[in-house]
Amino acid sequence: MDRTDPTHLLARDTALMPPHRLSVVVPMYNEVENAAALVDAVQAALAHYPAPWELIVVDDGSQDGTGPALERRAAELGPHVRVLRLARNFRQTAAMQAGIDAARGDVIVTLDGDLQNDPRDIPRLVRRLLAEDLDIVAGWRRDRQDGLWLRKLPSHLANRLIRRVTGLDFEDLGCSLKAFRAETLREVRLYGEMHRFIPAWLATVTSPARMAQEPVAHHPRRAGQSKYGLSRTLRVVVDLLAITFFMRFAARPGHFFGVLGLSVGGAGALILTYLAALKLAGHDIGGRPLLSLGFFCLLGGLQLLMTGVLAELVTRIYYGGQHGSPYVLRRGQAEAPPAAEGWCTGSADARG
Repeated sequence: MDRTDPTHLLARDTALMPPHRLSVVVPMYNEVENAAALVDAVQAALAHYPAPWELIVVDDGSQDGTGPALERRAAELGPHVRVLRLARNFRQTAAMQAGIDAARGDVIVTLDGDLQNDPRDIPRLVRRLLAEDLDIVAGWRRDRQDGLWLRKLPSHLANRLIRRVTGLDFEDLGCSLKAFRAETLREVRLYGEMHRFIPAWLATVTSPARMAQEPVAHHPRRAGQSKYGLSRTLRVVVDLLAITFFMRFAARPGHFFGVLGLSVGGAGALILTYLAALKLAGHDIGGRPLLSLGFFCLLGGLQLLMTGVLAELVTRIYYGGQHGSPYVLRRGQAEAPPAAEGWCTGSADARG
C-alpha cells in the first residue's frame, strides 16, 4: 500500500477514534475565487472520514458573489454542507461565532477560507484532541508561506507578546486551524478580534494542561486578496489588554478596581492629611498644587471603588443571563436540519 496515499493517511489519522460527530466551521469574506475550491477541498479531505461530519461556511457579508457561489456548491454536494450568510460584514470573529453557534458536532474545527490552511490536517488534529482528552489542539504554521514584513514579522512579535502576557505557550495563535471540544468552546463567547485569543479565553474555563499545539501545513495564497495588514496589530494590542483583564479578573472585577481605587484614594487622603497638618501649623496651602492633586486623587479613588461595585453587578448579570450575539443573519436563512440529519458519513461516496 502506498503510505502517501490520502486514504491511507486518513486511516492512520483516524485509527481508534472514539465515536463523535465533527463540525467544520469556515468564515469567508470576499473569497469568490476560493469559495467552491474550499468546499471541494474539505469534501475531498473528509470524504472517507469514519465519523459523521458537516461543513458550515459563513459568508461574512461578502460583496463579490461569495455567498451565491457557496450556496450553489452546497446544493450540489448535499445537506451536510450548510451556508450561513450574515446581514453585513461583522468581521471574522463574529462570523466564526455564528458558525460555532450553528455547529452540532461534539468536535468543532475552524479554519480560514483562503485555502492556506490544509483541510487534510483536520483528522490529525481531531485524533490528538480525542486520544489525549484535550479541549483544544491549535495548528502551528511552522513553515509559514507569507510575506516577511507585513505578515510574518508582525505575527511573530504579536505571538511573543501574547505568550508573555497570558502565560500560554502557543507559537502561532493567529492560525485559524484549530480543533475544539465543543462543550468547552461553547463556554466562551467571541467578540471584537478575539478569534486570535481563543486559547486565552478557554483558559478562563479549562486548564492549560488540556491545551496543545500541532504543526500543520501552510500554503501560499493562490487567489483573492489578503484581508490582513499592519492595522490589525493595534487591534491585537487593545484586545490583549481586554483578555488580560478577563483572564485575571473576569469573576472579580471589584478586586481590580478596588485595588486601584484604594491606591489612588489613599494617596489623595495622605496628601490632604499632610496639607491639613500644614494648615494647622499656620501655613498657607490655598495656592499649592498638592491641594488640587490630593482632591482629585481622593475623588478618583471613590469613582474607581464605585466602578468596581457596578462591575460586580454587571458580572453577575452576565453570568446569570443570556449572552448577546455579535452578529445578525440575513433574513430567509434555512433552519438547521434535525439532529439526526444533514451529516456526511465515511460510507458516502465523495461527490464531485
